[in-house]
Amino acid sequence: MLQYRKNKGEARMSERFARTKLLFGDKFSQIQKKKVIIFGVGGVGGFALDCLYRTGIGEIVIVDKDIFDESNQNRQIGSQQVGEKKIEVLQKLYPGIKGMFAQVDENLLENLDLRAFDYVIDAIDDIPAKVLLAMQCKDMPFGRFICSTGSAKKLNPLDIRVSSIWKSYGDRFARKLRDNLKKQKFNQNFKVVFSPEPPKCEGLGSFSAVTASFGLQIASEVIQDILKGE
Repeated sequence: MLQYRKNKGEARMSERFARTKLLFGDKFSQIQKKKVIIFGVGGVGGFALDCLYRTGIGEIVIVDKDIFDESNQNRQIGSQQVGEKKIEVLQKLYPGIKGMFAQVDENLLENLDLRAFDYVIDAIDDIPAKVLLAMQCKDMPFGRFICSTGSAKKLNPLDIRVSSIWKSYGDRFARKLRDNLKKQKFNQNFKVVFSPEPPKCEGLGSFSAVTASFGLQIASEVIQDILKGE
């Protein structure tokens, strides 16, 4: 009976990734070996998590300090659980991932070995925290640290671009991030997902077609980098 259960579990695992393997072939095994940490699992990071989990990334850690509120329900996975910690809700939705309920600050980053991860995803919306994280990842090869810029106030996911932080343009959030990096004399390079689409509203209005597309593009960048090989 135990052997039957084991084989049944293996069959379910095989079926889960059957169509993924058709696309990635032998390189699927490389995807399963990778470790990814995602900072911020809101409208962008939550969809990056969803895609990477479904694609077969072997280990995923999520870091977030927030609970779900009603205003999250237009764009965030798991936000029907109002009042609950995001990491706890998502750990239930995506069995096997690990969650850290924490704020991104100097203390956290000093005690967290990011070298243990193959990819670091920044999907937080706090500029000082983004600068701290970028500085912590400054020695990572280009493409291993990926940062989301401003996804709010936009309507068209076809305007989303991927480039170096220093070549991003047309987005106030990205410009503010660049300015703050310069103040810290940061002169390294990393990949960003951004959109030069002009803002469509005042305040932080958001549209899931765009915020989700930011997260999915980030996930795609991770998978494409893995497929390129070491």
